[in-house]
Amino acid sequence: MNFNPTGKPNPVGGDGGQGTSKTDNMDPGSMPCLINSEKHKAKIITNCQRELKSNLKKKFQRVFEGIAKAGKTTLLNEIYTELYITEGGTAEVNEEHEIRQIETASWKPDRLEKNIRLEDLLKASAGGEEPIRTVMTKGVAGIGKTLLTQKFTLDWAEDKDHQDIQFTFPFTFRELNVQREKKFSLVGLVHHFFSETKAAEICRFEEFQVMIIFDGLDECRLPLDFYNNEILTDVTEISSVDVLLTNLIRGKLLPSARLWITTRPAAANQIPPECVGMVTEVRGFSDPQKEEYFRKKFSDKEQASRIISHIKTSRSIHIMCHIPVFCWITAGVLVKVLKTREGGELPKTLTEMYIHFLVVQSKMKKVKYDGGTETDPHWSPESRKMIESLGRLAFDQLQKGHLIFYESDLTECDIDIKAASVCSGVFTQIFREESELYQDKVFCFVHLSVQEFLAALHVHLTFYSSGVNLLSEEQTSHQFKRSKPNPEPQHLYQSAVDEALKSPNGHLDLFLRFFLGLSLETNLTLLRGLLTKTGSSSQTNQETVQYIKKKISRNVSPEKSINLFHCLNELNDGSLVEEIQQSLSSGRLSTDKLSPAQWSALVFILLSSQEDLEVFDQKKYSASEEALLRLLPVVKASNKALLSDCNLSKTSCNALSSVLRSQSSRLRELDLSNNHLQDSGLKLLCAGLESPHCDLETLRLSGCLITEEGCSPLASALSSNSSHLRELDLSNNDLQDSGLKLLCVGLESPHCDLKTLSLSVCLITEEGFSSLASALSSNPSHLRELDLSNNDLRDSGVKLLCVGLKSPRCDLETLRLSGCLITEEGCSSLASALSSNPSHLRELDLSYNHPGDSGVKLLSAGLEDPQWRLETLRYEEAAATDHQSVEELETFSLSHCQPG
Repeated sequence: MNFNPTGKPNPVGGDGGQGTSKTDNMDPGSMPCLINSEKHKAKIITNCQRELKSNLKKKFQRVFEGIAKAGKTTLLNEIYTELYITEGGTAEVNEEHEIRQIETASWKPDRLEKNIRLEDLLKASAGGEEPIRTVMTKGVAGIGKTLLTQKFTLDWAEDKDHQDIQFTFPFTFRELNVQREKKFSLVGLVHHFFSETKAAEICRFEEFQVMIIFDGLDECRLPLDFYNNEILTDVTEISSVDVLLTNLIRGKLLPSARLWITTRPAAANQIPPECVGMVTEVRGFSDPQKEEYFRKKFSDKEQASRIISHIKTSRSIHIMCHIPVFCWITAGVLVKVLKTREGGELPKTLTEMYIHFLVVQSKMKKVKYDGGTETDPHWSPESRKMIESLGRLAFDQLQKGHLIFYESDLTECDIDIKAASVCSGVFTQIFREESELYQDKVFCFVHLSVQEFLAALHVHLTFYSSGVNLLSEEQTSHQFKRSKPNPEPQHLYQSAVDEALKSPNGHLDLFLRFFLGLSLETNLTLLRGLLTKTGSSSQTNQETVQYIKKKISRNVSPEKSINLFHCLNELNDGSLVEEIQQSLSSGRLSTDKLSPAQWSALVFILLSSQEDLEVFDQKKYSASEEALLRLLPVVKASNKALLSDCNLSKTSCNALSSVLRSQSSRLRELDLSNNHLQDSGLKLLCAGLESPHCDLETLRLSGCLITEEGCSPLASALSSNSSHLRELDLSNNDLQDSGLKLLCVGLESPHCDLKTLSLSVCLITEEGFSSLASALSSNPSHLRELDLSNNDLRDSGVKLLCVGLKSPRCDLETLRLSGCLITEEGCSSLASALSSNPSHLRELDLSYNHPGDSGVKLLSAGLEDPQWRLETLRYEEAAATDHQSVEELETFSLSHCQPG
């Protein structure tokens, strides 16, 4: 935004697509000069900032929690609870159903990833000097992405934070969609949405620090063609909104601006990865933040404590409370239930919770408009008709994969928007109306889970009112087809299970849980007056339970098996889980005799445990390859996996490679020591290590029968720009000099960040240490700890190694040379290396060598050298020649070695 300090006339922006004026196509230099002094210019800028902040403050200081344009607004600062945001990840698409992503996040201990605070979101990254230009923030629906952008903007408008930014412009893709047929310059687009800048005649942005927010990339209806759109560099040049955005995000237009884009994971890949400086992810509420939310929500501390305790007893509800919108739903339901049931039982399953949510909203309307009471069991005709219409809308749009609807979509389902907005509490409380600037209105449910619940209710109502099973035919591209009437209830529920199992990404998982939960008589009782028939019998429910157990026993994928256990919970059947829990608690669990269904139950129990999955030790269950393959989801959800001495082979490496490639893997440390992996297994494992999703930091492969052949793929993995490995243990393998030479190619790569390397007992001789010395001299060398114990190093090898130690690029701090046949000559080379400037070595292990008296004197004399940083020296105490030298060295750690 530039006021043209040269005094030449100022350009203006486009007209917002409302037609061309005389000024729009004129040369920018031909416009009349409106500002003639720097003082006047500064005053106008200050006034513009003040006006913009004032208007943004009015817009964002109050919010509708959970819904829009219904009920009372709430001060954002009063209800805002800090969200858990992690730094890292990629802008690639994640096609899993969001409920799976939420559940995966719930397995993860909060401390495993770097938590980033909102105020630091757009500051320089760790080690970076410049602020990041473009940040992409991912998160599932309802997780709090929009609330974050509102809080950020409000803090800026209230002068609380981000004051290095001079102008903040928050856009939503919903607003931009409405303008997709119009043309603007970038200046004109800002003028169109933020009239304060147009009134101030600010027509360039380059000399100010500008923050531009684009909220809701997943709702974008613009093509965003980054590879074929024309290139724009002039902020006054007019083009389509699509072209403006792609050039802005690519940095062609206004490269000095900072950008913040929010999106659901499924839409993240619309932006090329090279255009994104940092990716963050909103995980919603951590467990402590959930409690903070409910304590803020309820002034009655006793009531808040009871609600928090109840939520913890239901794993499904506790997991969903990662989502702020679901916390809002839960709070509204539980406070009503506590009032009406006077200490009675609270909802335990997701289906119960959503039925109560629907009932609560219906009764709110009945009390407000019809003069009824909250205990009145009857549904008004208007509410019943609205629920039926919304159910049809939910189901029809779920078929198409649509989560955002237009007025025409509602009209097709016989929803009168004007009438519904006035008198239907159901409509206004579970449905959001977003008025766009100037024209279209768009609608959505308050959360995807509400749409899925109403879609399940619609299928249920249709079956029991007309006998039509909407799920009986196969899906094409995940779309349901209507079928001929099928009056058998057991076929209805079994077909729902079958359709959900066909979905590769879990897109029907939550729908299935709701649908099965609706079959229970206890749940249908809550909906009395809405249903003309009572529903399925207890016998039908038992048949459904047995059908699900049969599916679990057929080795369905772990993710599908986990969802089927959640379905059993919705049907109030926990027999499989209870059976395994009793065996676990009594210590009588024999994994050798577990059936496939029991293995699945064990996985479900471990993943549903309230304890952090910090360490998974396979030997607690069974030291076998079959056990590992059964428990793979637990490995994926753990921070550290201890799999040493478990009789694993190449087959296990293939499975573990898939874990490392998974976006949802939490694995940081993997111990595979003393297994029969061989080079073929290591090659498979390295394919996982090279994945951009792999965050493994520690890998132990001691005693895994690895030879020279396995070192080549390992070097390639270390050279990968996505490698996060910091510690590698290859001890007790047959690498030899040729293998070490191949490995050093990886160590010398600028992408390799390995800090600890163990090559103990790897049959390495003098020949191999020339390559290692070169790796230690590489730029940069990240190695800090190196274990070469029990190799045939000898003095000649030490001499070669010391060439690397003397390099100014070598930052090695710990060197272990135990049992390497080193004599006085080798000690002389080491003493010379330790005297190099600077030597970073702090720990040196020469135990089980032959330094002799003269070698000890060389090293002990060097301790007086101020350039030495050595703190721990291990060698034989017997080599000291007099009492004084022993006293000088007694502060060091002395090992028992063969005297020289």
